[in-house]
Amino acid sequence: MKTKDVVFAYLDNIGVPSEVSFLNRFYAGFEELEPYWIGWHLDRDADALPQPKVMLGRQNPVLRGLDRVLFKTMGTLPPRPHLWHFRPRLIHAHFGRGGALALPLARAMKVPLFVTFHGGDATKEKHYRRGPIATIYQRRMVALQEYAAGFHCVSDYIRDTLLRRGFPPEKLFVVRTGVEPSSGEPALLPFSEPYVLFVGRLVEKKGVTHLIEAMARLQERGKSIPLVVIGDGPLAESLRRQADRLTQVRFLGWQPNAEVRRWMRGAMTVCVPSLMAGTGDSEGLGHVIMEAMEAGAPVVASRHGGIGEVVEDGATGLLVPAGDAGAIADALETLASNPELRRTYGLAARAAAQQKFDAATQSRALEARFLSMLKPVP
Repeated sequence: MKTKDVVFAYLDNIGVPSEVSFLNRFYAGFEELEPYWIGWHLDRDADALPQPKVMLGRQNPVLRGLDRVLFKTMGTLPPRPHLWHFRPRLIHAHFGRGGALALPLARAMKVPLFVTFHGGDATKEKHYRRGPIATIYQRRMVALQEYAAGFHCVSDYIRDTLLRRGFPPEKLFVVRTGVEPSSGEPALLPFSEPYVLFVGRLVEKKGVTHLIEAMARLQERGKSIPLVVIGDGPLAESLRRQADRLTQVRFLGWQPNAEVRRWMRGAMTVCVPSLMAGTGDSEGLGHVIMEAMEAGAPVVASRHGGIGEVVEDGATGLLVPAGDAGAIADALETLASNPELRRTYGLAARAAAQQKFDAATQSRALEARFLSMLKPVP
């Protein structure tokens, strides 16, 4: 049996709760390459990433802190562990800054470097507008563009954004991430009537404030529909205060992916009211949308970022202008008043997710791209 070649998946902070579900999908279909996560810190949900993990730096906390500083600022490789022992064929870094941090490592090990851009790492202006003190990413950007074998974009929108940033077009390629098939029938949920579901970080770009406003407008029209919000973030408290005027709303905080899928299967619709934040932060693709579609839930979402590459307006869901609470309310009312339309959209959404966005299929396409760039082992 042929031994799989190792690929280092670089992520500075491994196991961030909001990242693990979509990061798992990148390697769901790998058959010839074996990913090993490498980084400096294990976060709360690190165990949800099943691949082996290699922590950089010496075990002594003081020496490890020194190793980390020298690695990030000077590009000096830590003396432990002995990374050559793993004989990696390539390094796959997540996020633009991760690519800049992994650059000295790839150079020292003389292996190709691929970098995946997920969203805000391509769109946030702060990453590309140089201030008095340049960031590590800014200082290494030219070298990164020269050395990297390829820049993986999760959507055409991200590719177009990087093109405008001056990235070499011949190194940009798009492979959309996918979603794993769910299992089981819908479980009994607390609401016996249809409800609107939001899932995501409670930050500006997710547009939750406009969703709450839309729900309030529906309530004023005499259509009080329950709202369930799954997720957490810096805007949690202000959003709770805004939602005080709603008669039926629940904030559930972070939930395991299986629980999220359960809520999706019972939802009237999953609403994704994303928009461009003041920082330029934007939606790269919309992983929640693919999960909702696979669960058979119609989607109401903004015409923003890469969302239109996933949702087909009038077929698998409804698209509305970003930041338009009135349009969101109208779309929600349309679905609320037409159960047959919800069913039609839901069935079409599930079929599209299975046919176009299967995680294993998309993962194999990414692996094939990596393998095409590898030189034969001497």
